[in-house]
Amino acid sequence: MIIVDPSESRFRTELDWLSSRLSFSFADHYDPQREGFGPLKVFNNDTIKGNHGFGAHPHREMEIVSVVLAGQLKHEDSLGNTAVTGFGGVQRMSAGTGIIHSEVNPADEDCTLVQIWITPADTEREPSYETSHYDPAALNGRLLPIVSPGGGEGVSSIGQDATIYMSRLSGGEAVTFRQAKGRRSFLFLFDGGLAVNGGHQLTKQGDAIRAENEQELELLARDGGAFFLLIDLP
Repeated sequence: MIIVDPSESRFRTELDWLSSRLSFSFADHYDPQREGFGPLKVFNNDTIKGNHGFGAHPHREMEIVSVVLAGQLKHEDSLGNTAVTGFGGVQRMSAGTGIIHSEVNPADEDCTLVQIWITPADTEREPSYETSHYDPAALNGRLLPIVSPGGGEGVSSIGQDATIYMSRLSGGEAVTFRQAKGRRSFLFLFDGGLAVNGGHQLTKQGDAIRAENEQELELLARDGGAFFLLIDLP
């Protein structure tokens, strides 16, 4: 089963320093039909204006991944971690039993990112933080893992049986993702266009699919190519 979620169906938050597009219920936005997709609970696109951001605030029992697409994002937390990342950088925080952190744009230009919240496989973990970096050129023509349970070189680890991939395809280029039995996939289009298993078309930035009980997903880039993210979930 494949469900297409068009970009215009997403919730919106507009502040003087923040523009957000939300795939699932979050903060003041609530829809009982959109409370997440398996352990994936939050998928937000945020654009943060320069020298603004989210001040210190607490989290518990959540795996939080920030993927920077443009600009810079600065993280600070109650464990003493500080990091600034740009495109090609991933910040992963396991909130565990409790952590306080801030995420701000320390530069003058806008910062654009995706923030992903996934429930952990187990609770009462010690909180932790990690920054990883991948080579953006390695996205071309393949599904590149940037977050996985085991982590690795250029791959952040996560406390859930979930893997986050990114890819950039040229027009007419295709990749196939084989989905294991009993698992689900969330796919999100950043730019360009994709045909998924032939008949499902993603044509606008923010279009997404939720797939369950599909043995494989054939992802074919339309003219002009495609830049996208795929999350393999239990």
